Amino acid sequence: MNETIRVVLVDDHQVVRHGLCTYLESFPDLEVVGQASSGEEALAHIELWLPNVVVMDLLMPGGIDGIETIRRVCKLAPSTHIVALTSYTDEARVIAALRAGAIGYVRKDALPEVLLDAIRSAARGQSLLDPGIADAVLKELSQTSAARSTSLSEREQEVLQHLALGRTNREISELMIVSPETVKTHVGNILTKLQLAHRAQAVIYALKQGMISLDDIDL
Repeated sequence: MNETIRVVLVDDHQVVRHGLCTYLESFPDLEVVGQASSGEEALAHIELWLPNVVVMDLLMPGGIDGIETIRRVCKLAPSTHIVALTSYTDEARVIAALRAGAIGYVRKDALPEVLLDAIRSAARGQSLLDPGIADAVLKELSQTSAARSTSLSEREQEVLQHLALGRTNREISELMIVSPETVKTHVGNILTKLQLAHRAQAVIYALKQGMISLDDIDL
């Protein structure tokens, strides 16, 4: 039996939180373990809630906005994955959220099933990006990737391709017949060499390099 996915909702609108909570808890594999109306409130309780996934609005009142909250949550609870849920889709905001540590980015006008898929994907350490968001990040990467190191070993390139296809470390280890610890080391080396912050950026980088296509990943 699969473990229940522990979810935290961070949004300053109570009606939004209530609607999301009601919807998500109608699925047996999801449990909303906490809600917060601000970045400060989320940070104060994140280590107590210990969620698998945080659904985070980017524009909230108070001294800490959603992007800074994402950055701090990643430090306080590194095993927690974050899905940004917002009405803003401008390139700068998308890129800032991904750089801060968000693994997924869903628009508030998306179908509910899209958010559901994003949460389940995030719980597995996988990214879910729609084509418009992928295009925005691809454009930004096209201006900076030339200066990045491409000195990946053949093994690291293989790991990167698996990583970009959304496979977990355990799945990669089984496919490559190596230990999960070895895969973890390869992933760390890849992110360091390519100057990437996390797996979501690895997906976009692999797209730009032609290692995978948009048809290969969840969009």
